[in-house]
Amino acid sequence: MLMKFKNQRGFSLIELLVVVVIIAILAAIAVPIYMSYVNKARATEAQSAIAAIRSAYRVQYQTFGTTEGYAVEDALLDAKLGNATEKNWEFEVIGNPPTRYVATSTNEFPAGEGKQVWYDVEDALYHGYGIDQEAQETENID
Repeated sequence: MLMKFKNQRGFSLIELLVVVVIIAILAAIAVPIYMSYVNKARATEAQSAIAAIRSAYRVQYQTFGTTEGYAVEDALLDAKLGNATEKNWEFEVIGNPPTRYVATSTNEFPAGEGKQVWYDVEDALYHGYGIDQEAQETENID
């Protein structure tokens, strides 16, 4: 039985090092891409909540002709957001009628406190955490 294994050869140290270097290069490429997807997914929670708050404000405006006296807390009640969303994000509405909707992450948010996602009514676009970072990274690559 020992004679059988004597003629077989294993991997050399160089071959093992080459494999380790290739795996390290692939990990260096894959991890940032994965993290940008995670950030984008986390920002999607804020975008959905902002869309629900925007809808509540639109209903208020269409019903009463103004959003005066309609607080963010009222919109949150009308939007019926989940507890996890309300725990992860604080919301602010700027203007009457609203011109900007802002979501700021709390200390309960997995990525940390102070991340902002906002919707600019004039641009009709979302900006901020997980959204503009990807666009900036793409611009830097080009």
